[in-house]
Amino acid sequence: MKKPTMLTYLDQLITKDITEYDVALDWNTRNHSIEVVFRLFAENTAHEQIDDATGTVSEEEIIEFEDGVLFYNPAKTSVDENDYLAVIPYEGKKGIKQYVLDGFVTYLNEVLTEGQSDLLDFLTEEDQEVFELKWSDEAFERAVEQYQKADGDTYIAYPSY
Repeated sequence: MKKPTMLTYLDQLITKDITEYDVALDWNTRNHSIEVVFRLFAENTAHEQIDDATGTVSEEEIIEFEDGVLFYNPAKTSVDENDYLAVIPYEGKKGIKQYVLDGFVTYLNEVLTEGQSDLLDFLTEEDQEVFELKWSDEAFERAVEQYQKADGDTYIAYPSY
């Protein structure tokens, strides 16, 4: 049986554990990165005017919010951290420890669940002026630590092209 790569392992975990949200993987071979892209949707039944970060105004019935987390190789990837909810380094071809990926998927599911609730609040409560997903490095580290002993020091390799 072929050993999993970061791409296949993440895909399996996300498919199994994050069933309520639209999540996709985008592997950028040139930039040596894997982006986990996710979308949240909510009904804008009141047709409120919503403007996004770029100033585009929408009154659509369904609001779509998209963000991403980037796994990157610090030695080869050019990245603007402000473009992502979070950035997580990996160790070149060696990849990343399995427990980091396990903790990531667990924590991402929590972030998306909380984010979906916050998005609905944003659309229904007048005092909510801004919506954004919340990522806590401390909460991410706690999620990773849950898997550290069980997974040991097993690495999941970066995919070869």
